[in-house]
Amino acid sequence: MQEKILSILGRHGLMTLATNRPDGWPQATSVSYVHRGLVIYFLISRSSQKFANLSADDRVSICIAAGSPAPSQFEGLSMSAKAYEMRDEPDRSDMLEQMMAHHPAYFDTPALDMTRSALFRALPQIISIVDFSKGLGHSDVVTVGADQILEMTAVRPDNWGPDPAVARGARSEDSAALRAD
Repeated sequence: MQEKILSILGRHGLMTLATNRPDGWPQATSVSYVHRGLVIYFLISRSSQKFANLSADDRVSICIAAGSPAPSQFEGLSMSAKAYEMRDEPDRSDMLEQMMAHHPAYFDTPALDMTRSALFRALPQIISIVDFSKGLGHSDVVTVGADQILEMTAVRPDNWGPDPAVARGARSEDSAALRAD
């Protein structure tokens, strides 16, 4: 399962980050990210609502996915994580360099002012691997423990039904049978 998670993380660079607002409402925002193993790194403004939310509550939800030409090809990740500001050197500088290398259009090295920006590290606690090739709504749930050890739990029984492509094939066969009668 870890290989599947890392593959999905590596194919994308944009995630939806949901934080908890002081009024209790969730706030979801798209942010660029990079990862090292299962740990996700993202940069935000210190004057943003996200920063204020994270300063008060380190719990976040993360969604990583992209559209697909067919529902049966959809896969993505949904995570519960704890996010912490990264201040330790040289790790912070290394991750900033990685962010700039992966997202050069977003980051201008000389103009980046770390007094106005904050680099965060999100440590996943629970990861749902969404994989519709195994049925619509299929997800495998993984718990991340110490040292990024993964523990798989039973597949959630939230399958929405057959693959639409398979269902269309069955409907075509039913239509052909009706026309033959």
